[in-house]
Amino acid sequence: MSEINEFRIQQIVDNGQVVQLSLVENVNTEPVSQKQMIIDSVSKRLDAETKEQVMPLLDAILQAQPTVKIKSYQQISINIAMPKNRYERLGRPQVGEILQIDMKKN
Repeated sequence: MSEINEFRIQQIVDNGQVVQLSLVENVNTEPVSQKQMIIDSVSKRLDAETKEQVMPLLDAILQAQPTVKIKSYQQISINIAMPKNRYERLGRPQVGEILQIDMKKN
């Protein structure tokens, strides 16, 4: 089974013989309101009649709370060390560029 993921280069450390790349998964995250996450979670667990009674109360309670924005996805990070000649054969990718990594399960 194979899955190709994209990673953005965040940092490159070149000590002359070995190159170290720090990569993060290339996904765009969108801030999500904590209030909205609570409302969605409660909404999924209630039947229509109970939801009708509870949601106005929950909405009133949450209006008094500060809005906290959170990221909805934890990104994967990878550190890779390789010989400099291997890095050069990859085309010397730079910070900000995207690498595709084949995540095979053996």
